[in-house]
Amino acid sequence: MNFHHKKTVRDIDVNNKKVLVRCDFNVPHNEKTGEILDDTRIAASLPTIRYLLDKGASVILCSHFGRPKGVWLEEFSLSIAGAHLQELLGQPVTLTKDVLGEDCKRAANELQSGEILLIENLRFRPEEEANDPNFSKELASLADYLVFDAFGVAHRKHASTYGVSNYLPCVAGLLVEKELDIMGRALTEPKRPLTAILGGSKVSDKIGVILNLLNIADTIIIGGGMSYTFQCAKGGTIGNSLVETDRIDFARDMLALAKEKNVEILLPIDDLAANEFSSNATPVLVDSMNIPDNLMGLDIGPKTIDLFSNSIKQSSTVIWNGPMGVFEFASFSNGTRAVAQTLANMNEAITIIGGGDSASAIEQMGYASKMTHISTGGGASLKFLEGQSLPGIACLQDIT
Repeated sequence: MNFHHKKTVRDIDVNNKKVLVRCDFNVPHNEKTGEILDDTRIAASLPTIRYLLDKGASVILCSHFGRPKGVWLEEFSLSIAGAHLQELLGQPVTLTKDVLGEDCKRAANELQSGEILLIENLRFRPEEEANDPNFSKELASLADYLVFDAFGVAHRKHASTYGVSNYLPCVAGLLVEKELDIMGRALTEPKRPLTAILGGSKVSDKIGVILNLLNIADTIIIGGGMSYTFQCAKGGTIGNSLVETDRIDFARDMLALAKEKNVEILLPIDDLAANEFSSNATPVLVDSMNIPDNLMGLDIGPKTIDLFSNSIKQSSTVIWNGPMGVFEFASFSNGTRAVAQTLANMNEAITIIGGGDSASAIEQMGYASKMTHISTGGGASLKFLEGQSLPGIACLQDIT
């Protein structure tokens, strides 16, 4: 899939036009107080919204929020996101009283150039996730263009991410343009050497990613819970550590394939283990291939940190997806922090954080501003790294 030849908001004339913008306002929040805990996704939509306002468009925003499963539930209202957006933009953001009902259609029809309307949670209607053609057509009828700026749901074939493209010209927003440019370029024409760092708990979550990266990367570093399945494949004993017994053969095949393709796979050589999965557990340093029966590996050890860091430092492009250990426990966060620090100090390299837990870790540890790019997509980033076509991207107009 060619990521570089999709039209963006820069390629259309939006003056005096109504523009429907698919954003991702599905932000973490306190369900009791409604307080937004992380506004990254809302802040990430600002450049596109401001660009459209500056160019004289009437802006109609739409998003999902949580999983109301087609039922109107007040706790899933977009009102808190709308209020926060209004604060960030410093201008009114009107929330509709329904989803494609009388109020929504009237408000969209009356919207003037330079004004902003926010449609209430699309997932209050079951037709959104069902990619219902009539719902898509109704949504499209509100505007002259769709600007897709919700990379986090680009892998979903829903009405607002895909169906609308049958009835409206669709182009990428500035956030999606950045995702396609930086991540797309890293996968299709990377500055080499390219190192991929994979972590997280399960090999099964990353099968497609590993298969794709074996054709692209120079080095693949594997840490986190998924590394123990690879240690088993090499004949190691891993105590009570996490293992997917049904993926050991796959791991063995991947190690052989890497050798064949001349891709270096680096696995931990020492681990911090404990006798229980607890933040209060006492870390014990163990050999990665010989973890005692009563212990479970929960983080990479100091020798592994050196091994991984030295390899990362020699790279020109680094893509990281998944933590190196149970970073939520302070005693077992060293590995993830060390990788983050190494990346933060690489001024010349392109450093890409592929969403999910590694993005959360980078934010928490205060290194976000030091990275070239932190993807706003979790599942979408994984599909992207797998080299899969994403419905929300595939339906964007091509530059001819």
